Amino acid sequence: MELKQWLNILSAALEASDVTLDDDAVHTLLDLARDSAHEVERVAAPLTTFLVGIAVGRGATLGGAAATATALLMNEDE
Repeated sequence: MELKQWLNILSAALEASDVTLDDDAVHTLLDLARDSAHEVERVAAPLTTFLVGIAVGRGATLGGAAATATALLMNEDE
């Protein structure tokens, strides 16, 4: 199954079809997953993207939430 097909099926099943995962959003999430896996540990990738998703669900922008997480990962926010 292709990624776009999977995301469409999952979005429909989760009643989240109103959420658009365009190429920019996918790259942002994949970059965030990569960075958290390398800077923390591998299991941090899905958990970090989950928490960013919660922040987005509560009104944050994906770019803003991902930037906050990335800054924390790179110790820029300390």
